[in-house]
Amino acid sequence: MKHLSIFIFTAITFVACKSPSKKEAIMISYPSTKKVDTVTNYFGTTVADPYRWLEDDRSTETESWVKEQNNTTFGYLDQIPFRESLKQRLEKLWNYEKLGAPYKEGDYTYFSKNNGLQNQSVIYRKKDGEEEVFLDPNKFSEDGTTSLAGLSFSKDGSLAAYLISEGGSDWRKIIVLDAKTKNIVEDTLVDVKFSGLSWKGNEGFFYSSYDKPKGSELSAKTDQHKLYYHKLKTPQSADELVFGGTPEEKHRYVGGSVTEDGKYLQITAAVSTSGNKLFLKDLETNEVKTVVEHTKSDTYVIDNVGTKLYVVTNLNAPNQKVVVTDFSNPTPENWVDFIPETENVLTAGTGGGYFFANYMVDAISKVLQYNYNGDLVRTIELPGVGTASGFGGKKEEKEFYFSFTNYNTPGSSYSYNVETGKYKQYWSPNIDFNSEDYESKQVFYTSKDGTKIPMIITYKKGLELNGKNPTILYGYGGFNVSLTPSFSISNAVWMEQGGVYAVPNLRGGGEYGKKWHDAGTKQQKQNVFDDFIAAAEYLIENKYTTPEYLALRGGSNGGLLVGATMTQRPDLAKVALPAVGVLDMLRYHTFTAGAGWAYDYGTAEDNKEMFNYLLDYSPVHNVKKGVAYPATLITTGDHDDRVVPAHSFKFAAELQEKQSGNNPTLIRIDINAGHGAGKSTEAIINEQVDVQAFTLFNMGYTELPNKAVLKDFKE
Repeated sequence: MKHLSIFIFTAITFVACKSPSKKEAIMISYPSTKKVDTVTNYFGTTVADPYRWLEDDRSTETESWVKEQNNTTFGYLDQIPFRESLKQRLEKLWNYEKLGAPYKEGDYTYFSKNNGLQNQSVIYRKKDGEEEVFLDPNKFSEDGTTSLAGLSFSKDGSLAAYLISEGGSDWRKIIVLDAKTKNIVEDTLVDVKFSGLSWKGNEGFFYSSYDKPKGSELSAKTDQHKLYYHKLKTPQSADELVFGGTPEEKHRYVGGSVTEDGKYLQITAAVSTSGNKLFLKDLETNEVKTVVEHTKSDTYVIDNVGTKLYVVTNLNAPNQKVVVTDFSNPTPENWVDFIPETENVLTAGTGGGYFFANYMVDAISKVLQYNYNGDLVRTIELPGVGTASGFGGKKEEKEFYFSFTNYNTPGSSYSYNVETGKYKQYWSPNIDFNSEDYESKQVFYTSKDGTKIPMIITYKKGLELNGKNPTILYGYGGFNVSLTPSFSISNAVWMEQGGVYAVPNLRGGGEYGKKWHDAGTKQQKQNVFDDFIAAAEYLIENKYTTPEYLALRGGSNGGLLVGATMTQRPDLAKVALPAVGVLDMLRYHTFTAGAGWAYDYGTAEDNKEMFNYLLDYSPVHNVKKGVAYPATLITTGDHDDRVVPAHSFKFAAELQEKQSGNNPTLIRIDINAGHGAGKSTEAIINEQVDVQAFTLFNMGYTELPNKAVLKDFKE
C-alpha cells in the first residue's frame, strides 16, 4: 500500500478578537501493509481477502505491523496539545475511593475497595470490626495486566476459589484457598474458559471449559464447551466430565450451578448466545431431569423449596416471566405462572425469603417485591430515575444491598431491609463532580421504517442548541443486551467540557424483550444501523450538534455498529470510534467462540441470501476507494480472544489504503490487553484520554472546550 501523508491544520482564535494563529500541521505517514492474493468462493462469488495474513497473531510480520501502527498512532496523539491536560483532569476525577457492597461468607464480611487509582480493586474482609486484605489482585503481576475474574466461596465459607485472567484473555486459571489462613490448598487449574464456579458443599466445584485448541489459543476456533466437576486435592486430569463432549451434539456454551440448598445441579447448554436447554440433576440420587429439551428460549432456575422449582423463562413470554413447577415433572406443560409476563421486560432475583422483580420501563428500573405465595408485597420507591441493580441475597439474610445510578449520578449503594422495605445509603462516592449541574432527557425518535426508538441525552444544564456541541453518540444494538442509564467517569469529563452524550436503545438489544432483540438479528440487522443513523439525524435536526461535531462510538457488537454506519453514511459524523469491533462479517465465526454469535448475525456459509446480506454491510468489505470517511480511531487489544484483533487490523488497513481527504485513520492496539474485562485503571484512563483527545482535536479544538473558543475545522 502506498504511503499517504495527511496534513491537518487547525486555528486558534484568541479572546478579544485577536488574530488567529495557525498551529503546525500533524503529518501522518502510514506504515505499508502488504497485500496477498487470497480469495474465497461463496456460492459462486469470489471475495478477495488481501489482509488475511494479519489473522496470524503469532507471526513476526503481524507483530511488526502492530508496532509500526502503534508508533504512528501514538506519534499523532502525542502532538495533540491538550492531551496531557485532559489526562490530568481525568485522573483527578477518577481518584476517589470506590467501595463495593459487602456480603457474608462464613465468619467474615467481604467487600471490594479501590483507593482511587489502584489498577485493580482489592478484596477486603471484616470480623469483629477488624479489617484485613483478603486478596490483592494488584500483586498478581507487576504491570497490572493480570486481573481477578471471579471469586466463589464454599457453602460454609471455609474455602474460596478464584479465577485469574492474564493479559485480558478469556482463558482463566483457578486457584483454591483456605479462606481462614489464605493459604493455597492445591495445584492451580488451567485452561478454563467462559466459566463460573459453583461449589458442591466443601468437597469440590463445577466449572466449564473447552479443549485447548490446536494453533493459537487466542484465535483458534473453540466450539465444544464442557462442564466438569473438580474434587479438591485431586489432579485436574481426574476431573469428572459432567456434560458435553459428544461429537454429534455440540454445545458452545455450557454452565453449571448448584441451588442454594445444595440439592440440585442446574445445567444449561446452548449452541449460541441466545436460547438454552435446561437440565436438573439431583445431587443425592444422581437422577437427571430434562426441563427444556430445545434452545428456543432462555430458561433457568432461580430458586427451589424442596422439589418445588421457580423458573425464569421467555418461552412463549418474550418479556420473561417466573413459573413454578416440580422436579418430578418439570417440563413446560406442567408450568404454572408465578409472576406473569407484563408489557415490560423482567429480570428476577431472590433474597431474604422474597422474590424481586426488576422491570425495565423504557430502559428505566422499576422494582417489585413478592412473597413465596406470589403476592405483591410492595413496589420499592427507588432513589431516582435510573438503573437499580443487586436486589438479591441469601435466604437467611434479612438485609442486603442494591446500587443505583444514572448517566449524571455516580453509583451509590444502599442497605435494604426485606421486611420493612426501608433502605438507607450505605456508601456514596466523594467525587469532584456536581450532578446537579447536569441533566438527562429521554426522547423518542422515528427510525427509517417508522419504529419509535428511545434515546437518553445527557449534558450540562443551560446547553445552547446551536448545532456546535461536541457530541458522542454511543450504541450497541445486539445480543439482547440492554443499555440502561449508568454513570461513567470518562463521560463526566466529556460533559464537563461541554460535550453531549447520547445513548439510543436500538433494536437488537433487550430493552423491549425478545421481539425487540429479534428485530435486529440476521436479515433484520440493517434495522440496527438505521436506528443509529436516525438517532444521529435527530440530534442534528434538533441542533444538539452537526456532522462536524458528532462522533460515533461503540464496542464489540457496537464496533460493528460504528463500522457499518460509517461505511454506509460517511457524511454523518466527523469522528468514528469503533472499539474491539466485529468487522469481518464473512469470517467472524471461524475464530474462537465466534460461531456462537450466529443467532444474531447468521453466517456466510448458511446460504447464498445470508452471504449476500452479510457482504452488503460487512465493514471490512465495504470500504470504497476515494470516499472521505470520518476521522477514525480504531481501538483493540492484542490479546482479545473474544473478538480477535484481526477484525480491527483488516479494517484499519482497508481504510488507510482507500481513505480520501485529510481525515486520519489510526489504530490504537493495547499490548497484553483483551476485550476489556480486567483492564487496569491506568490502561483505561490512557485509552479514554486518547479517544477524547482524538475526538475533540478532529472536531477543531486546539484547547479544551471549557477554555477555548471553538473554531471551524480548516485544512
